[in-house]
Amino acid sequence: MSRRWQHFILAPLVLLWLSPMIWIVLTSLKTKVEVFDPDAGILPAVLNFANYPATLAVAPFGMYLVNSILVTGSILIAQLVTITLAAYAFARLEFPLKRFLFTLFLLQVMFPIYAIFLTNFVTLRELGLINTLPAMIVPFVASGYGTFMLRQAFRQVPSELSDAARLDGCGHLAILWHVYLPLVQPTLVAFGIISVVTHWNDYMWPLLVTNSDSVRTLPIGLGLLAKSDSGADWTRLMAGTTLVVSPLLLVFVIFQRRFIDSFMHTGVK
Repeated sequence: MSRRWQHFILAPLVLLWLSPMIWIVLTSLKTKVEVFDPDAGILPAVLNFANYPATLAVAPFGMYLVNSILVTGSILIAQLVTITLAAYAFARLEFPLKRFLFTLFLLQVMFPIYAIFLTNFVTLRELGLINTLPAMIVPFVASGYGTFMLRQAFRQVPSELSDAARLDGCGHLAILWHVYLPLVQPTLVAFGIISVVTHWNDYMWPLLVTNSDSVRTLPIGLGLLAKSDSGADWTRLMAGTTLVVSPLLLVFVIFQRRFIDSFMHTGVK
């Protein structure tokens, strides 16, 4: 099939995939009257950019943005460290009860996150961490899914490479840093995107463990826009949604090639 026909087939699918985001952006540029006017078209009659500063004035979104970046970034860094070390151990080291321990480690993937909310909340309360940024970070510093994903990537790396590095005097950390990590970069990027999207959009857990604006995140701010005595202001809500989603789209656009490579490459060149 020629590239022209590929584009002809994929273009409508891309438009369909983008249609929710297009609708959100267009709604954010409308007036309140246009949103509920049955005679109004999809496009706004006049581009109303005033919804964006009005949205930022409703709640301290600047503070929410900083908190979201700190929480999401801290979780990502902690997870990359823990899953890298755990995946290397399970993939290349030999120790007693290795398979059994790996099975226990994967149990967190089998249980829905909501099933452990109560125990996590009680633990954090006893530690005095409720209504703090660490309360949103500590429960997610490890990832069973990420460990499994990276372990499978490590197992595809030829063992001869690590043997050669060991002959050159490298220890386990040096082998991990100089041999394995460069070869599994697409997998790391793919997991990083998944982690960022998951915790950037997380609403329920931050809502449970925070009760002040100083530590709340962007999804909580969107929830505040939806609560009003006169009902939700859809123009401001869509403007807020655009502000929250835009960084995620930017991250995916920048790293999309690495993300796709992680699923396309099943071995090492």
